[in-house]
Amino acid sequence: MPRLTPVSGNDLVKRLRDLGFEGPYAGGRHPQMRRNEVTVIIPNPHEGDISVGLLSRLLRQAGISREEWLEG
Repeated sequence: MPRLTPVSGNDLVKRLRDLGFEGPYAGGRHPQMRRNEVTVIIPNPHEGDISVGLLSRLLRQAGISREEWLEG
């Protein structure tokens, strides 16, 4: 099975939109994206990519399988 790789914040937002999420919306300290009843907190833009560990936690929170993420 292919492995997850680090992604940029822009790529994360773009891919979540492809998977049916809307946003990002302002939501306190961090932007949020929503799909139905699921809300995912997006990390603030920072130097470097989003690590594999953080990406895994975000995907779990969003209810997206590793396979579903890697298809795109």
